[in-house]
Amino acid sequence: MRAEQLGLVGDEVSDTKHHGGIDQAVYVYAREDLDLWSERIGRPIENGQFGENLTTLGIDVNQALLGERWRIGSALFEVAEVRIPCNTFKNWLGTLGVDNTAWVKRFTAEGRPGPYLRVLEPGALTAGDEVSVVHRPAHDITVATMFRAFTTDRSLLPRLLEVGESLAAKPRAAAEKAAHSAASTHSAASAQSRRHRTPTAG
Repeated sequence: MRAEQLGLVGDEVSDTKHHGGIDQAVYVYAREDLDLWSERIGRPIENGQFGENLTTLGIDVNQALLGERWRIGSALFEVAEVRIPCNTFKNWLGTLGVDNTAWVKRFTAEGRPGPYLRVLEPGALTAGDEVSVVHRPAHDITVATMFRAFTTDRSLLPRLLEVGESLAAKPRAAAEKAAHSAASTHSAASAQSRRHRTPTAG
């Protein structure tokens, strides 16, 4: 198969209105996490059934850093975003016969979203190719951290700015908005505290 800017040739995103684009070109999920879900729901889950383009083995994709770069075959990828569960995902699993009751809530609670990759250098890759981590940025913002920031702990949103220039546009906008809101709240609280401070005799 071949990776191009908008995904794997022949396996591109179909719903480009809500998904896809250069920052969500390739979706990755770990075989180990599929096995965990198989135990949770009591039935086998095959590679690709979570909608992933690539299924990895032997790498904790949720602990990958945003901006981390992977060489797979001759293609170069960069960890860019995370999957946020939605009703489309839920409905797809239902068509496979999976019990998808409260699926979005369950998937969120598990905290194993899998990353989206952008394609930095198009190239060819085949099943069994090694995932070689060729660059790890200096920050500590992981895929799991970004997922929590958008789901269970929005106080983490401003921290996404630590990712720097490789942070995708949508997460950057959300992080900047959260940081601005937090700064405004802090300023208002400080002003309120000064107004109510009890004067002391000199």
